[in-house]
Formats: sequence, C-alpha cells, structure tokens
Amino acid sequence: MAKSGDILEHPVTGERLVWRKVARDTGGELLQADLYVAPGGFVAAEHVHPMQEERFEVLAGVLRLHIDGKEKTMRTGEIEVVPAGRPHVWWNGGQEELHVLGEFRPALRTEMFFETYFGWAKDGKTNRKGLPNPLRLAVLVDAYQDELRLARPPFAIQRALFGPLAMLGRLLGYRAWYPRYSAEPLGSPARSDERRPTSA
Repeated sequence: MAKSGDILEHPVTGERLVWRKVARDTGGELLQADLYVAPGGFVAAEHVHPMQEERFEVLAGVLRLHIDGKEKTMRTGEIEVVPAGRPHVWWNGGQEELHVLGEFRPALRTEMFFETYFGWAKDGKTNRKGLPNPLRLAVLVDAYQDELRLARPPFAIQRALFGPLAMLGRLLGYRAWYPRYSAEPLGSPARSDERRPTSA
C-alpha cells in the first residue's frame, strides 16, 4: 500500500510522482500527489477516468492540457478539473520542469495502478512512448478499468480486445500488482491470483 512521501518515477515519460495523501489517509476520498514533469515530458496516452474527477493545479511551469478536443495552456496558479468520463491528455508545454498538484476523487486503487505502471517503466518494460507490451497493457487495463481507460477505441471494443489478451497475459505470468512495487494491495486488483509473487 502506498504511503505519503513515496516517490514513483517513469524514466521514459519524464514523470515523477510524490504522494501527499493516499487512499488510507483520506478514507478513500482523495489521492493527492506532487507531479514533476521534465521538459518534453508527457503522459503516455489519451485516457479517461470513468469514476473519478482529476484536478490539476499548476504550481510551476507550463501545462498543456487537451480535453474534449480542445487544447489549453495552463500556467502557475491556474486550476482545471476534469470531470469523470472526459477524455484528456497532457504534457509539459514549457522549457522548465513542470510542477503540478494533482488530485483524484475518489482515490479508488489509482495508487496501485501507478505503482505497477511506473514500476514496469523503471524495470525497462515499456516502449519509447512509455507503454508496456500489449499483454502487460491488457492485464493492467482489465484490472483497473474503474480507474483508467484508454480514450479510444470505444470501451465495448476495448473490453472485447483486452479481455482475452489479459487472460493470456495472466497465463504468461503478468500481474496488475507486484509485491516489489507496492508493500500491500488495496484489495484485489480484480483477480485473486494477481497477489502471487512473480518475476514477469
């Protein structure tokens, strides 16, 4: 289970997360983090949080946010709240390190998603766009579909595509949660066998 002060880094996308408040601090109501993004840094894919709102407050630097087909530039002191279900993607739009205070309401198991995803990146298991291979991605998306979905294709197609791939990925030993990335899970990441230690 994540703790306040834990640091997660994604070496490909240039993101660094420092948890301020995690789910157990807030009774599951809020997940809050300082997000630092290197110049040229980005989030790996346009996505949707189907059950959460996400709040961005720019503390330093320039954030470029694309939401619902519209792009905006955010600077120090500006705030944007992305409602649940709205497709969005963002990147560092300046030449300096970007510092954002990010929040998810409710917290759900978002911290576990980030621990696994950033853990794979640190282990060199993502491509140059920051994404894992299709089987790992399918396992992750299948397990955390309440927390995050890709913006495209439509979710019904994603379920039809990722469901079988996730089954195959689990058979090959891929998991949505790993003991080496997180001390303790926040409930099952959708499959009980995902708690087994594995080196995949």
